[in-house]
Amino acid sequence: MEMPDALLLSFAVLLMIGVLISERASRTVLSTAVLFLLGGFALGQGMLGIIPVESGDPLVETLAELALFSVLFTDGMRIGLKDLRAAWRLPGRALLLGLPLTLLITAVLAHYVAGLPWLESFLLGAILAPTDPVFASAIVGREEVPGRLRHLLNVESGVNDGLALPIVLILLAAAGGTDAEGPQLVEEIVLGITVGVFVPLIVLGLERLPFLKAEKRLQPLLAVAIGLLVLAICTATHANLFLGAFSAGITVATYSPELREEFEQFGELATELLKLAAILVFGALITPSFLFQEIPLTGWVFAVLALIAARPLALLVSFLGSRLPAQQRLAAMWFGPKGFASVVYGLLVLQSDIAQANELFHLTALVIVISILAHSSTDVLIAQRFGDKNRRDGSPPLPEAPR
Repeated sequence: MEMPDALLLSFAVLLMIGVLISERASRTVLSTAVLFLLGGFALGQGMLGIIPVESGDPLVETLAELALFSVLFTDGMRIGLKDLRAAWRLPGRALLLGLPLTLLITAVLAHYVAGLPWLESFLLGAILAPTDPVFASAIVGREEVPGRLRHLLNVESGVNDGLALPIVLILLAAAGGTDAEGPQLVEEIVLGITVGVFVPLIVLGLERLPFLKAEKRLQPLLAVAIGLLVLAICTATHANLFLGAFSAGITVATYSPELREEFEQFGELATELLKLAAILVFGALITPSFLFQEIPLTGWVFAVLALIAARPLALLVSFLGSRLPAQQRLAAMWFGPKGFASVVYGLLVLQSDIAQANELFHLTALVIVISILAHSSTDVLIAQRFGDKNRRDGSPPLPEAPR
């Protein structure tokens, strides 16, 4: 696989622009994700034709898989078991009740509004169930937003990618989208989790031996080595590398919090680069005819309802009886942006052999595009509302976090 020169140049230019405007963007409705999505759309084959990528390109699948592996590894790093035990009630409600309800409501909408068969409807529901705080970074990254709300959204988004993944894989296999049948798929999932748990435990055990010690400045590379080992072993054994990545991240966070802290900044930046590259390619696959000719009106109605009805209704039920204030509850119900995991799950479906792969990808892409535009353009405004409320209540002003 070779990255085309035009794609590499486009990514470099957009990255430079995104970094240079990032400080100003943190105070407006602009965001880096929107920049790369719109950049990919403008430079793709349907518009200027500068980025030469198509849905069948091996580059698309490889980049998507690497980016999702990195995302799940760093997501797992955020949610060690100690963190979950410390404050699990609200995230638990959102994950154990809100996630299945979101999937179910989305599937019902896909069947009755978009006209998909039930199996494909549930597959689409599983693809669109995960959330991503990157597309609402002002909510999870600003100190004026209540810590309880930020913790809820961060933990929920960190865990729901991994929880939705086995459902996506099982439904995709049931629809004929993979070569793996039931027992083989279960074996791949179990093997992936096993590799993801035992590889970090072995490496961390070696690191604690008295005659083996990583130099402090190189410690982040130990986490990188763990991730690469999991990736290589999963690939060689045909284990599920995504669940391997997620399990490995949780294992490292649980048994070596200090390594998690050392890796945090490096890992976030590396993952961000891969995510932005995949979003650029995703945007390049979207064309004007894709949006306005290949998707019927019922598809647009479904996409809007999937955002304004599915998650809000699911979390409305999930938070019944909780003590979360109404303003925070409404923010949590709205800020469930369809993020990077949904992008990659949609690309996996597009590369599959199922009959309705194109239709599922079209609907997935439309929901994600609308979500990125809607959530990335409202997070700053709602964060400012929380800041205004703090000032009215007499709380001291707090600094902004980077966007």
